[in-house]
Amino acid sequence: MTDISLILPTYNERENIIPLIQRALAALADYQVEIIVVDDDSPDGTWREVANLAEHNARVRLIHRTQERGLTTAIATGIAQARGRWVAWMDCDLSMPPEDLTRLAQALESGADMAVGSRYLPGGGDVGHSWTALAFSRVINWGASLLLDRRLTDYTSGFVMARREVLAHIPLRGDYGEYCIDLLYRALRMGFRIVEVPYVCVPRQAGESKTATNLLGFFRRGWKYVITVLRLRLGI
Repeated sequence: MTDISLILPTYNERENIIPLIQRALAALADYQVEIIVVDDDSPDGTWREVANLAEHNARVRLIHRTQERGLTTAIATGIAQARGRWVAWMDCDLSMPPEDLTRLAQALESGADMAVGSRYLPGGGDVGHSWTALAFSRVINWGASLLLDRRLTDYTSGFVMARREVLAHIPLRGDYGEYCIDLLYRALRMGFRIVEVPYVCVPRQAGESKTATNLLGFFRRGWKYVITVLRLRLGI
């Protein structure tokens, strides 16, 4: 039986995806692992790199989407195809060290229903983003913690491993990173045990960031995070 299904949603990560897969497989060598890359028809040919690797490695699968795009739906597509008893996902720019996947797995082994990487616990940190991005993240997470549940420090983590049954009860909602706020809060409300594990977010290795790079971009995306927090607070 497959222990862990690791979902990697990609768009223009050609230079990062193969090193990420190799490091993830090495880190999780003690587990039966499948890696599901969900690529949104990357113009840089990310999906071709994965297809070539999958031909020689049965643990790697490619889902090449040409009619649909978006982070949340990509993760949901991977979840629907996953065979592992635990399901994980992470960013594909190597800002989230794949070696830390073992610590998420250890949290589940110890009884957690879901393990989440946190930049804001002691031992964690974020050296991979600009001060603007850090300020935006801090404000959103402070607001989510204040209005929703103080037990979590990083509602926008996106570095997650969960038992399959948790995800069966909580379908993903949202368009971009706000899906994580929604997922984590609903999991807490349903009584699932979430354990945060500190990790250090590092600069992406290659390519261009998908996150906003200026104040206007943060405001354009930020309102969805705010609406999500308010909706959950009001029970809508």
